Amino acid sequence: MTDEQKIVATNRSARHDYFIDKTYEAGIVLQGTEVKALRQGRAAIGEGYIYVDNNEAWLENIHIPEYTQGTWTNHAPRRRRKLLLHHTELDELMIKTREKGFTIVPLRLYFVKGRAKVEIGIGRGKKLYDKRQTLRQKQDDREAQRAMSLRRNT
Repeated sequence: MTDEQKIVATNRSARHDYFIDKTYEAGIVLQGTEVKALRQGRAAIGEGYIYVDNNEAWLENIHIPEYTQGTWTNHAPRRRRKLLLHHTELDELMIKTREKGFTIVPLRLYFVKGRAKVEIGIGRGKKLYDKRQTLRQKQDDREAQRAMSLRRNT
């Protein structure tokens, strides 16, 4: 993460539920009140997903609450939003999602140099035993780090 990135929302469950093979950075087509609500740091991307339709990528089920100072021009909180990607990236996404078990999930929503971006990843679903093994590995790593820090201090 660079100092010019301001993270608005992260999808913490995505890396728990999926093996992320490749990530992309995509721009988002937003309305004015959506940008203002995001600048306030308000968004939820945990239930979001991405699909490709007619050579266009769409971000669905992302909740950006209405802007508090907005008027009748406020946006709908759960509308679908278009993603801006290069054609080669769109082709890669279409090819991967045709394979069995792959899906496209949003990982982070952030600003770079004043522009709203979303980091998306192509993921394969984890089985229950994969999730358990990942948690066990994290716990073992934490214990090893704790033991090494105690050893250094003594």
